[in-house]
Amino acid sequence: MVLTRRTAAFLLAAGIFQWIVWPTFLKNIWADPRSFDHGPTGFLIVHAVLTAASLALGTALLVLGARGLRRTRR
Repeated sequence: MVLTRRTAAFLLAAGIFQWIVWPTFLKNIWADPRSFDHGPTGFLIVHAVLTAASLALGTALLVLGARGLRRTRR
């Protein structure tokens, strides 16, 4: 599959956005008083899993976008 330069740049931007937003979100969740009650709560665990999945998706988007941009330069 060949990506256009615009699509590749969009994927790259979406991946960067994921990596900016989700770590900040997890930091805020970590500081929330509902996150710990003599250990991690379900609230923290669910949001940590969401963050991990979103960062995995963000990484995939970064890789696809970077590879797409690299191929359009040739």
